[in-house]
Amino acid sequence: MASPHIRLYIPGPVEVSESAWRAFRTPMIGHRGAGFQELYAAIQPRLQQLLYTKNPVFLSTSSAWGVMEAAIRNLVRPGKRVLCCMSGAFSDKWHDVAVSNGLQAEKLQVEWGRAILPEMLDAKLKVGAYDAVTLIHNETSTGTMNPLADLAAVVRKYPETILIVDAVSSMSGVKIEMDALGLDVLLAGVQKAFALPPGLSVFAVSPRALARAKAVPNRGYYFDFLEFLKNHEKNMTPSTPSIAHIFALRAKLEEFFAEGLDRRFARHLEMAKKVRSWAVARGFRLFPQVGCESVTLSCLANARQVDVPAWIKRLKERHSCIFDGGYGKLKGQAFRIAHMGDETPETIERLLGGLDETLEG
Repeated sequence: MASPHIRLYIPGPVEVSESAWRAFRTPMIGHRGAGFQELYAAIQPRLQQLLYTKNPVFLSTSSAWGVMEAAIRNLVRPGKRVLCCMSGAFSDKWHDVAVSNGLQAEKLQVEWGRAILPEMLDAKLKVGAYDAVTLIHNETSTGTMNPLADLAAVVRKYPETILIVDAVSSMSGVKIEMDALGLDVLLAGVQKAFALPPGLSVFAVSPRALARAKAVPNRGYYFDFLEFLKNHEKNMTPSTPSIAHIFALRAKLEEFFAEGLDRRFARHLEMAKKVRSWAVARGFRLFPQVGCESVTLSCLANARQVDVPAWIKRLKERHSCIFDGGYGKLKGQAFRIAHMGDETPETIERLLGGLDETLEG
């Protein structure tokens, strides 16, 4: 007997729709033929619209971490430094990745749940020359959304500094105007707000960043931004892509634009507000600092000292869905509920009803 389907309200991977799986099962084509070139070219305009950019949007058959590592390898010149904005597990790890690549990496670090503020970033950039700044827009481990527009404005004051932004858990759920903000690299994996299976990343790169890459030796091959550009100009990828993912991405983009981007962003905010209101009414509190709460997932402090693993178990058994019990050092002290991708206010209402029914055991 097949196990019941368990619906995912974890921060990723999130639930994948049947329509996405159908697109995934599109008959295979060769990745060096005209059919793939047509597929690649067809999705570019919508990817650019989604990211509000005229820059090329590349496709990488990897997790987002591949592109995150690639960005610092491509854009930090020998002997220069990278400043890592650190506010949670994933932004903290980006510093570790930079160091493991032999780069001179410095920290701008705040407590988990706090946001990186513009004045903090400006103070660092005033006293030291950095080739690049790494920033996670939406820190998935804490549900904290950094003030991207304000931080980008600070970086624009320093012409030699490239801004690399991980939007893994915000892209397509929140409006991010890449060109207007002056972002140099904007990247995400598709397993979160895009609501596709893991295994593909999308990333856009500014002309300024591509020019910088030319001055950086030893970029490698698989993640060389200039190789991506060279192949992009032929509507191809540098190496064999996950073609099934790209078929599914095309279908998803059609859904995004059928809904309308503004309505999509408003839907995500409505879901976030529902979860926040529910949490506060039940005696929990939001883990992030006020005003910096994520729109795509909520991290909630376990103020009631609930046995979170037991709660998740009851929800799974009675309602065939799960949420997350807290990441890393927050395990048990906080829990996370995702509200992104194909979820709707109605599906979130049903989840919250299940959470109420199972809260007390």
